[in-house]
Amino acid sequence: MGSWDGIDSFIAVCEAESFSGAAARLGVSTSHVSREVARLEDRLQVRLLYRTTRRVSVTDAGRAFLERCRRLVEERDEAFAAIIERDGAARGHLRLTCSIAYGERFIVPLVNRFLRDHPQLSVAIDLTNRLVDLVGEGFDLAVRTGASLDDSRLIAVRLATRRRYLCAAPAYLRRHGVPCSLEDLAHHACLTGTADLWHFSEGERLIDFRPAGPWRCNSGFAVLDAARQGLGICQLPDFYVEADMKAGTLVSLLDTARPPAEGIWAVYPHRRHLSPKVALLVEYLKLHVGRI
Repeated sequence: MGSWDGIDSFIAVCEAESFSGAAARLGVSTSHVSREVARLEDRLQVRLLYRTTRRVSVTDAGRAFLERCRRLVEERDEAFAAIIERDGAARGHLRLTCSIAYGERFIVPLVNRFLRDHPQLSVAIDLTNRLVDLVGEGFDLAVRTGASLDDSRLIAVRLATRRRYLCAAPAYLRRHGVPCSLEDLAHHACLTGTADLWHFSEGERLIDFRPAGPWRCNSGFAVLDAARQGLGICQLPDFYVEADMKAGTLVSLLDTARPPAEGIWAVYPHRRHLSPKVALLVEYLKLHVGRI
């Protein structure tokens, strides 16, 4: 048994909190991961993981061993990267995640243009509205909007900002009147999407409002269409509604209570030396996302 055998599997199991999740991340079978971890435990003569039918948890000894293994693997991978990518070119495979609507409309086209200039790079893009565990699921990079960063394993780089607008169609406002305050919104049909709360501000004070109404859908474009049809009031990011506001098919409301701009971030796992494939893509996104 080699010195490294089982270490990658052990780290993957700890981060995925399951053998099947670790196997999917490593591209091997669940039984292979289980055997490697068992052999590692036999070699160390200590239990690293508690296994039940429902979950996997790390023992105290396993937790101490995990931190050392992470440092070793990070240094190993950096050593390989320093040699393989010594010319600073973007090569290898890159895993990227982003929210569905923003990714489809903006990030994927930018990544596609980036790939034209870096033909030695392959990419897998996972568009999802769930908050992906970049470290546990083995992702290199995420593009996130508005989220605060509270994970010490991650680094965030601001790419641009976006604003949220409260909007309604002129036909709806003619029938139901124009809300003049946040209190008025309680008497209007609110078109709700994935967000349970709408955000506003009064001076420096941030205010959360819980919208209610007869219509809901987990698609921003569906919310936009319902607003265009005069079914109610929506709050959506700028990229959904700016063209309609310019055309007059939607009207911006309560502008003085508009919430502060949110950041659009490139988020990636902490590394002392960022790989060229990630560094180059982050710089490319910084250059272009703000111009969209």
